[in-house]
Amino acid sequence: MIGDLGAKDASELAGWVASRQVSPGELLDAALAAVEARNPALNAVVQLQEGVARKAIADGLPRGPFRGVPFLLKDLGCEAVDFPGHNGSRLLANTRYSRDSAIYERIRATGVVTFGRTTSPEGGIGAATEAAVYGGPTRNPWNTDHTPGGSSGGSGAAVAAGIVAMAHGSDGGGSVRIPAASCGLFGFKPTRARLPDGPFAGEGWAGMAIDGFLTRSVRDTARMLDACAGPDLGAPYVAPPLATSHADAISRPPRRLRVALCDTSFTGTPIHPEVAEAVRAVGRLLESLGHHVEPGCPVADVPMMMRAWTDIVGVGTALGIRKALQGRPLSPDLVEGVSRGAVAHADRLHPTRYLEAVGEIHAFGRQMAGYFDTGPDILLSATLAEPPARIGRFNHDTEDYVGYRTGPTGIFAYSPFCAVFNASGQPAASLPLAMSQSGLPIGIHLASAFGTDEQLIALCAELELAQPWAARRAPVAV
Repeated sequence: MIGDLGAKDASELAGWVASRQVSPGELLDAALAAVEARNPALNAVVQLQEGVARKAIADGLPRGPFRGVPFLLKDLGCEAVDFPGHNGSRLLANTRYSRDSAIYERIRATGVVTFGRTTSPEGGIGAATEAAVYGGPTRNPWNTDHTPGGSSGGSGAAVAAGIVAMAHGSDGGGSVRIPAASCGLFGFKPTRARLPDGPFAGEGWAGMAIDGFLTRSVRDTARMLDACAGPDLGAPYVAPPLATSHADAISRPPRRLRVALCDTSFTGTPIHPEVAEAVRAVGRLLESLGHHVEPGCPVADVPMMMRAWTDIVGVGTALGIRKALQGRPLSPDLVEGVSRGAVAHADRLHPTRYLEAVGEIHAFGRQMAGYFDTGPDILLSATLAEPPARIGRFNHDTEDYVGYRTGPTGIFAYSPFCAVFNASGQPAASLPLAMSQSGLPIGIHLASAFGTDEQLIALCAELELAQPWAARRAPVAV
């Protein structure tokens, strides 16, 4: 009955469990077998906790929407007592947690069977996943010479390889959407504060970071968001209420929308021609569905936002490292180059710069809100400016943190779209609607006005129905 799990989404697997066609234990067996067979080529799944998973099944799983479905947590955040984490860093290796995070409590209540973690880059500050703590890079199931993206790269690789049907991720500058684009998956970043951050953090990176999920289908993301949404106790702010649930929103098409199509970067820089053509092709698809599409790019100070993002994340990285060092020296055997560079960059900033940068992010959010208020309902672009990068291009060896982020060949040149919506707080998604001539996925990016998550996910579901991607399989998954 189980057959090829790599061809199923989590909703279908949960339906099998509910109808008693398979048991949670059989699904876990299949996932563990897939780890054994496929993970050596990928280095995506780490810190297996089979005993914890077996005990959860034996004790009785919650009767949530994904009861019995195998699941993996990103090894960054999502703190859980039963799942120690390296957090992508030798400095933080084998960190144990005193209690479960709010997001993990809600994930567990869906009935998933969590059995391990997935790799992430140190500090989550990269578009590739090549952390030294895991002994080597994480590789892309479509072509193992290429990266699956970051910082939720291990989750993206595990889902694309058919090890699990969905996995946890988080997104502070594209860290769900970049792996989704790189691995041929669906990735959705909700509106700021739609999901809980506590109790280990009040907010991530001045509110720019938020949890999320890597999935094969829009419906899996919709159902998981519905199960996990809402503030936790003491949250500093909350997202606007939804007009309807995500699951209800995808049950019918959205109204016909005004779509701005940007086939360059948001500052007008050309992108890879195959990627630009993929964006235009989706524009034509949207027109065929009755939406109004015209050229357009946001009117907002993107360079200011990128500088502010870089400073905020640099300070946040330095704070975490200084706390973990506990007086020890900042040495290469504990902390990788980019992170050491982030600490040095933070040390050079004026003490008032952090709050100034937060103010610039807020100003940028207002600029983007103004653009959507008088302009389009949806902004269509690429997710990445080119197909997935080769392994090694974005490793953390360099100590030039600023150049790594904002240099002419840095992360922002490669991924000029995603962080814009972390800064503005708007919902945004990457859809696997295209492939390069070399056989690598190309992600298509859609964003909507602040708080309009249901409109955006409904459009994603309409595009999934119009141009299905479920049958497309990575070579490692076959």
